[in-house]
Amino acid sequence: MDVINKLYSTVSSTVSQLSSVLPGNPVTREFEAISHVASAGPGLQWKVYRGFKKSTKQDASIFVLEKRQLERWPRGEREAVLEALRRGAVQLTKLRHPQILTVQHPLEESRESLAFATEPVFASLANILGATENMPSPLPPQLHKYKLFEVEIKYGLLQIGEGLAFLHHDVRLLHHNVCPEAVVVNQQGAWKLFGFDFCQHAQSSQEAEFSFTSRPSAHVGAGAEETRACLQPYWPFVEYSPAVPALAQPRLAFLAPEYALTMSHSPASDIFSLGALIHCVFSEGRLLHDCDGDWAAFKRRACELKTGVPSRELQAVAEGLRECVKMMLNATPDLRPDAHQFIKVEYFEDVGVKTLNYLDSLFQWDNLQKSQFYKGLPQVLQNLPHRVCVFRVLPCLVKEFVNPTMVPFVLPNVLLVAENCSKEEFTAHVLPHLKPVMKLQEPIQVLLIFMQKMELLLKLTPAADIRTDVLPMLYRALDSDAQQIHELCLSVLPTFAGLVDYPAMKNSLLPRIKRLCKETSYISVRVNCLVCLGKLLEHLDKWLVLDEVLPFLPQIPSREPAVLMGILGIYKLALTHKKLGITKEVMATKVLPFLMPLSIENGLTLNQFNALMALIKDMVGRVEADHRAKLQQLNSIQQESRTVAMPAVPSHLLVAAPQPESEMDQMFSGLGLDGFIGNGVSPTAPGPPPGAVAASAPASGTLSMQEKQRLVRQQEAQRRLTSQPTPSPVTPVSPVTPASRAPPRDLTSSLIETQLSQMKLSPRPPPPTWGAAPSPAAWQPAQGFRAFQQAPQPRWGAPRPSYGPLDALLPAPAEVATGPRQPLLPAKPLSASEIKDLLS
Repeated sequence: MDVINKLYSTVSSTVSQLSSVLPGNPVTREFEAISHVASAGPGLQWKVYRGFKKSTKQDASIFVLEKRQLERWPRGEREAVLEALRRGAVQLTKLRHPQILTVQHPLEESRESLAFATEPVFASLANILGATENMPSPLPPQLHKYKLFEVEIKYGLLQIGEGLAFLHHDVRLLHHNVCPEAVVVNQQGAWKLFGFDFCQHAQSSQEAEFSFTSRPSAHVGAGAEETRACLQPYWPFVEYSPAVPALAQPRLAFLAPEYALTMSHSPASDIFSLGALIHCVFSEGRLLHDCDGDWAAFKRRACELKTGVPSRELQAVAEGLRECVKMMLNATPDLRPDAHQFIKVEYFEDVGVKTLNYLDSLFQWDNLQKSQFYKGLPQVLQNLPHRVCVFRVLPCLVKEFVNPTMVPFVLPNVLLVAENCSKEEFTAHVLPHLKPVMKLQEPIQVLLIFMQKMELLLKLTPAADIRTDVLPMLYRALDSDAQQIHELCLSVLPTFAGLVDYPAMKNSLLPRIKRLCKETSYISVRVNCLVCLGKLLEHLDKWLVLDEVLPFLPQIPSREPAVLMGILGIYKLALTHKKLGITKEVMATKVLPFLMPLSIENGLTLNQFNALMALIKDMVGRVEADHRAKLQQLNSIQQESRTVAMPAVPSHLLVAAPQPESEMDQMFSGLGLDGFIGNGVSPTAPGPPPGAVAASAPASGTLSMQEKQRLVRQQEAQRRLTSQPTPSPVTPVSPVTPASRAPPRDLTSSLIETQLSQMKLSPRPPPPTWGAAPSPAAWQPAQGFRAFQQAPQPRWGAPRPSYGPLDALLPAPAEVATGPRQPLLPAKPLSASEIKDLLS
């Protein structure tokens, strides 16, 4: 049956086979045939095609009889066969019963063929038992090694018995040809009556009514009994004729013996035919007696049956049904059970048979009865064959999907059937019915059931259907309000994260998980959200983790130990995963400032605290190692730049750095602050010249592009400075040692004494060029110099007074006379040592 469904799925590319066998037949206007799958009817003359109705795309089977198949008979016989086949199709159209094949389009006739359409048919019982006349070559794959299960035989025979009970008691119709060719098995595995080509309607006797009205009143009672007997329905008898083709008459191998012994038949004759059919089914196609169309042989066999059927002939029949079949094959019609008695045989009191029977009559029950039945169905399904579950039980179950109230009761049974399906079976028979159910949001139990069976769905559902149907259902589950659904959904999401594309992961899945984690009031749901995120990390890229996942973790409004451990797990996975990783900037500025306060949470256990501190130390170590490597590379390049830019300094000019004298000095030593304290010069390591630039060439990925460009420009400027000529070195002055230095003198006292000793001298008059400018002598810095102020100024040519050590600070007289007035102090300032030498 799987092959049939595959063919149906490719119907658009399949060329209709009816175009060659039904030219001009009206059936071709409404139905499209796909493949030849079976044969049925007298002599298996009807070819059965698998197809569908064009307007509704509904599955159907098209029965076709090609008239050219009958050309081997003379015209009269050919017409007799055609008339019998027409009569059977017309009669079938008039009957409506679950155990009778349903006609979708009545018989249509053209010059070349007869055709009508019915419900989907798998094969006739004759095909299943090995008859291959009028079958396609090679045989359809679904018929290869096809064996009937016991429960299929039980329920099939029960269905035929129910069909005969309907015909005999409700329609008063005699089938008159119950045989494997007249029983078809539909696509769901149900057995249905077909082949009403030789059926007979019951009639009433007119003589019975006449005898009742002509009898004397004294004998009214006796006449009434006879009249009631005469009013019993009877069926006209048509004698078998060897001159008529066998296809135009009932099959002799299944006719009751009274057909030859008493030239009569009744509903009991159909019961005999059913007994012969049961023997044939259990014997895998072997007949009770094969007359091969020979009327004389049939009569001899009928006589033999008067003594009963030998027990050895019924050894193949199931033990529980063997005694009943022996009664059905009795030569006396009155001793045979009727159809109602047959279906009540204990053999049919089977759990599987009752289950299938209940499924066929579920439409008559209310929801309460249905729910009780569906609750106990899983125990029965485990004991039914898989083929029966798929083709017999499943179609009945999916009909209940139109009733949302019953879906929570039906869905577990459907998924239980799906557990034993292959991917092809699931895609063809189960998934199309599940897709509408996946969109249901009420009742909430539907989502819960799907979440519980999500592993099964992911295993059997194609990837394309997962994206279009399963993922949206999971989004709805995350948006629901049920805690259990949230937990189940979060537990199954990582199993098919590889099927989620990047836009759906970023825009649909991650935002829902993050929102649920922040808004839920259940710690278990929040922890499951974090665990789910951790399992999804391997399916994300590095930047999606850095941009979407890690910034979200500090926003979680909870500090329970379980939540903290979930956060810790995400950080650890992101840090250690070979595809991900966390940059040192993120660790130093975002992660560590967040993790450090968490380490002092009171609710942590010792193991949790140790795990948290281990991660913090790991991150600190990574930041330290990474940044130290970068600084070492920068420092090495700075050292190289200084070596190139700085000229050699004589060793006698290098003075040892003074040692810190206090504990506070020791604290600040070695911190790189020497250039900002004291005289700004480090004695041991002279700083770089103004043009010296720190450059670095760290390992790949340490410096940014802007840093590298800046270092290149600094290196170029440094090369330009080094290319200029180096000025000649200045001869250093020998330092003055304490031993050669004169003892210190009091300069103030010496200067005052010198000036007082000069007050007795006659000063020279001021030169005429000085004008009114006040002389230094006129300045009155103190009362002791008043006499010096009133002293006469020396004249030109007079000897210059001596000022002792201050003479070196004044210009020579010739310079004053010949040149313009010069400043009293030299233009270049003297050093402290030079001033001390001069004053000494």
